[in-house]
Amino acid sequence: MNTQSQTIVVKLGTSVLTGGTLKLDRAHMVELVRQCVQLKKAGHQVIVVTSGAIAAGREHLNYPELPKTMANKQLLVAVGQSCLIQAWQSLFGICGVDVGQMLLTRADLDDRERYLNARDMLTALLKNNIVPIVNENDAVATNEIKVGDNDNLSALVGILAGADKLLLLTDQSGLFTADPRKDPKAELIKEVHTIDETLRKIAGGSGTTLGTGGMATKLQAADVARRAGIEVIIAAGSAENVITDVVNSKPQGTKFLPVECALESRKRWILAGPPSKGSIVIDDGAVNAVQQKGSSLLSKGITEVSGHFIRGGVAKIVNTKGELIARGISRYSSDDLTKILGKHSQDIYAVLGYEYGPVAIHRDDLVLI
Repeated sequence: MNTQSQTIVVKLGTSVLTGGTLKLDRAHMVELVRQCVQLKKAGHQVIVVTSGAIAAGREHLNYPELPKTMANKQLLVAVGQSCLIQAWQSLFGICGVDVGQMLLTRADLDDRERYLNARDMLTALLKNNIVPIVNENDAVATNEIKVGDNDNLSALVGILAGADKLLLLTDQSGLFTADPRKDPKAELIKEVHTIDETLRKIAGGSGTTLGTGGMATKLQAADVARRAGIEVIIAAGSAENVITDVVNSKPQGTKFLPVECALESRKRWILAGPPSKGSIVIDDGAVNAVQQKGSSLLSKGITEVSGHFIRGGVAKIVNTKGELIARGISRYSSDDLTKILGKHSQDIYAVLGYEYGPVAIHRDDLVLI
């Protein structure tokens, strides 16, 4: 076993926990717990991001036929979440390991203070040798505050925890050159250095009908996590010793190498936290300054502003072709930027009657994509 202590986030999809059936496969869950406990005994920290609440709810209620409404989905989650945490508590308890439930929504990550509170709670659980069991709080979440799938949630949890590795376990052996269910010539992609449009097209197909995440969401999650310096592995949850093999550096599935320079804490929040409320289009000169010279974004280089965001809001920064360049915290509202776009910094006061400094987005508040 690797002697260097690592923090590993293990995301378990519904298909992994049910084995493709309509109920939790507790025998396989025992095996997954065994591997997690083995890592803990070797000095590593383990965080479990678990799906399966709806499946557990349906099983507990003996598979009721309910109209497909949001309220009924939340009903199943409300029942199933308690069943799910009890299952994890019981199975980890057999091995003498305590667990702690952590339910999150997008709103917990949008607000800087709540983000830090969530991070502190996660840190406290790990420090006290407790395995965090994380899921989205679907019973109360609305579309506006949902992360939407546990693949992306696990990436955000990895950033919260400062994790070394994120393991996305699914019913597939990894990312293939084509859909292996349809193309017998499809080959496993063992290592990914860059996520581009070709790769996104390959991952475009959805997964099973049991869960909410397909390979496309796993690619999104991998992209977010690796930018925060986290190594990501997509592998089959049914593979023997898949969790322990990852820490032992034994090849499993598809490995996404982290970006060389991990982001500092504030920039991790910009990347993982609030969704962008608008876009700022910048000219080629500003693109070059931001990307190549490490400069702040000036109002002079802005050609267009869309959407609505307040001062301190997060905005997407795109080039004139609409390609995403960066995300950043704007020092001016969208209304203010619309008035000062194309203007020199020294003219901001004359246009607005006030100013919040000479830059639209400071370099320290900017994350290149």
